Amino acid sequence: MSEPATPYRVPGREDEATPKDGALYSEDLAPTPASKRTWTTYSYAALWVSMAHCIPTYMLASGLIGTGMNWWQALVTILVGNCIVLVPILLNSHPGTRYGIPFPVFARASYGVFGANVPALMRALVACGWFGINCWIGGEALHTFFGSLFPAWPTLLGPQVFGHFPTEWLSFALFWGINILIVYRGMELLRKVENWAAPYVLVMTALLVVWAVVRAKGLGKLMTDPGKFPTFDTFWPVFVPSVTAMIGFWATLSLNMPDFTRYGRSQKEQTLGQVVALPTTMTLFSAMGVLITSASSEIYGEPIWDPVQLVGRFKSRIIVAIAMFTVVVATIGVNIAANVVSPANDFANIAPKYISFRTGGLITGVIAIFMKPWKLLADPSGYIFTWLVGYSGGLGAIAGVLIADYWVLRRGFLFVPHLYERNGRYGYNSPLGTNFIAVGATVVGCALAWVGAFVKTFRVVYDYAWFVGLFGAAIVYLGLMWLVYPECRPGRPVDTRTE
Repeated sequence: MSEPATPYRVPGREDEATPKDGALYSEDLAPTPASKRTWTTYSYAALWVSMAHCIPTYMLASGLIGTGMNWWQALVTILVGNCIVLVPILLNSHPGTRYGIPFPVFARASYGVFGANVPALMRALVACGWFGINCWIGGEALHTFFGSLFPAWPTLLGPQVFGHFPTEWLSFALFWGINILIVYRGMELLRKVENWAAPYVLVMTALLVVWAVVRAKGLGKLMTDPGKFPTFDTFWPVFVPSVTAMIGFWATLSLNMPDFTRYGRSQKEQTLGQVVALPTTMTLFSAMGVLITSASSEIYGEPIWDPVQLVGRFKSRIIVAIAMFTVVVATIGVNIAANVVSPANDFANIAPKYISFRTGGLITGVIAIFMKPWKLLADPSGYIFTWLVGYSGGLGAIAGVLIADYWVLRRGFLFVPHLYERNGRYGYNSPLGTNFIAVGATVVGCALAWVGAFVKTFRVVYDYAWFVGLFGAAIVYLGLMWLVYPECRPGRPVDTRTE
C-alpha cells in the first residue's frame, strides 16, 4: 500500500515502459494504446442496442407476465431494473477509459494482483452460462432455417437423442462454431459487426411488429389484460424480485465494462452512448416482443413468445430465411460482446503467459456446453427467479467491492505499473498477491444475498439479492480497509501519483 511511486507515463504513449511479468502481463491485458482507442459514442450505443436486441430480451416480459403482471407493469419493471443497473455500469466503466485496462486488471487494485482471479472467475462462469444459452437459441434459429429449406431436415439424422433431434444438436454445434470463429478475429471485427447489426435487427423487428398488428387487425387481448396485481400492495411482492432479476440480466456487464471502455476515446463519449442506449433499447425491444406476442394470440389462437417458433409457422421460405438470419445476427451480436469478451480476458488473467484472449474464448465455449443451456431455458420462471436473481447477488457483492475501492478509497486514482507487479502496492504484502479483505467482503456479501434461498425466514432478503450483496460487501470492505490500513481512512490524503 505504501511502496514509493516510480515514473509512469499516460497509457497510450508508445514509449511507455510496462513491466512484463509473465504471470501478470500479456499484450491482451496491457493498457490499450491511443492508436487502438477507436470506439465512439455511436460504438457504445450500437454495442448496447445490439446486445439488447436478443431473444432473451424479447422474451423477458413473458416471464413477468407469466407471474400475473399486465403488459405495462412488466415494461415498467424492465425499465426500472435497467436504470438501476446502469449506475454500477457507468461507475465501473470509468477506469477502463481512464487507464485503458480490462476488467481483471482493474480488479487487481482491490482484490490483489492474483486475488483478482476470484471475481474474474465468478464473472466468467456466469458468462459461460449465458454463452451457452445464446448458442442454443442461435442453434434453434439455424434449425428452423434449415427446416424451411428442407422439410425432412428435423428427422434427417434419426430420432431424438436426449430429448432433441440430432439435427438440433448439429445446428447448435454449427452456431457455436461461428461464435468461436469470430472471437478469433478480434475486437475490431466485433466493433464493426455491432455497428451494422444494431440498426439491422431493430428495423427487421419493427417490420415484424407491423406485420403482426396488421395481420391480427389490432393489438390483441394481451394488451387489455388487467393482470393479477391491481393494487400496489399486491404488486410490490412480485415487483421487487422481478426488478432484482432485471438487474441480474446485466449484472455481468456492470462488472466488466472496462473490457470495452478501454477502447473509448473519452469518458463523455462512452457515458453518453451507454446512457442513451441501454434502458431505452431494453424497454423498447421488450415492448416489441409484447406487441408481437399479443398479436400472435389473435393470429394463431395462442400467444407465441418464442420468435423462433413464431417465424417457424410462416409459409414463405424467403420470409423464414430473412427472419432466421435476423435472429442469428442478433444472437451473435449479444453473445460475442456480452459473453465471450469478458471470460476470454478473465481466463487469460489466470495465466497470461499461456492463455491468450483467443484461447480464453475457446475455454468459454467448452465450459458453456457442459452447463447444459437447453435446461436453463426449459423453464422461463426458473430462468428469471432462480438463474438471474441467484447470480445477481454474487455479482452484486463483487460490484460493491470494486466501487467502494475505486471511488471511496482511491477516489478514481490507480498506479497502473503496480497492477502488473507482484511486489507492488496491489500485492498487499501477501505471498499470494491477494487482498483477503476484499475476498472476505465478497464472501460476506454473497452469504447475505443467498441466505434467503436456503432459510425461509430470510426469503425476503433473497428478493433483494443484488442490493444486499452490493451494499453488504461494500460496507464490510470499507470498514475493514479503514481498520487495517490507516492511510485509507476518510480525511487522509489520497495517493494520486499516476504519472
